[in-house]
Amino acid sequence: MKLMIASDIHGSAYYCEKLLSVFEREQAKKLLLLGDILYHGPRNDLPRDYAPKKVIAMLNPLKDKLLCVRGNCEADVDQMVLEFPVLAEYAVLFVDGITIYATHGHVYNEKNPLPMEKGAVLLNGHTHVPKYVEHEDYVYMNPGSVSIPKEGSSHGYMVYEDGVFSWKNLDGEVYDEHKVR
Repeated sequence: MKLMIASDIHGSAYYCEKLLSVFEREQAKKLLLLGDILYHGPRNDLPRDYAPKKVIAMLNPLKDKLLCVRGNCEADVDQMVLEFPVLAEYAVLFVDGITIYATHGHVYNEKNPLPMEKGAVLLNGHTHVPKYVEHEDYVYMNPGSVSIPKEGSSHGYMVYEDGVFSWKNLDGEVYDEHKVR
């Protein structure tokens, strides 16, 4: 199964539109959003074309293709306007024999992982920095940020397909990839 993974849209209609265009091009079965969908939060500057209502209007029609976990900028009121679940602290996916634990990263993260089975993958957003680290018992990955990348990284996302995780910029260009199994 092909899965697209993104995080930290932060209410940017501009970058949400680019992300959804890429999602259509990628032809992934699902889009996994690792939180911080609508609001920018007090530590971030406003992203380009900050328009949470437009982001809501773009995402709701895709509700059957979206998987989402709660970010530190999500609030209970967000669930009132979004037609897909956004308030789970984490999700567990079983894809092609790989166990994937998806969280935003503000609670469970590389330094404070969930209790996971050996060989699992932990996906986080939150830091806005793409990352891949092999730990003794699990692999940690971060897709970076769609709208507010940090530490010189690209506006980007990840794709999982056939045991390979690829990091891509919003033009669809691969800049890193790793096989997991």
